Amino acid sequence: QVQLVESGGGSVQAGGSLRLSCAASGYTYSNNYALWFRQAPGKEREGVAAIYTGGGSTYYADSVKGRFIISQDNAKNTVYLQMNSLKPEDTAMYYCAADLLGGGSPLSPDEYNYWGQGTQVTVSS
Repeated sequence: QVQLVESGGGSVQAGGSLRLSCAASGYTYSNNYALWFRQAPGKEREGVAAIYTGGGSTYYADSVKGRFIISQDNAKNTVYLQMNSLKPEDTAMYYCAADLLGGGSPLSPDEYNYWGQGTQVTVSS
C-alpha cells in the first residue's frame, strides 16, 4: 500500500521559511515525477513545484519561482519543499503527490496517482 506522509508545516511570519518533507512508503521515487501542490479555502488546487526524480529536472509555478525549492533524497525516499520569503498568500494546506500518469502535466495534481494527507502552512503578516 502506498503512503505519502507530509510533515514540516506550521505557522510563520511573513518573510520566514519552512521546509516540508514527503516520505513515501510502498513506493519508490524513481524515474517519475513528484509534486507539491496546495489548496487554500475557497480556492482551486495549485501545483507549486514538481521534480523528475529520475534526473532532477524541476518545475515551478510562477507564484513561487525564486522562493521555493523542490529537492529529493533518494536514500531517504523523501521529497522536500524549501519555502523561503513566505507571504500571507502562501497560506494553504500543502500536499505531495507521486507517480505522474503518462502524458500528464507535472504541475497538475489531478494527473498523479498518489496523494498525501497534507500539512497546513499559515503565514501571518
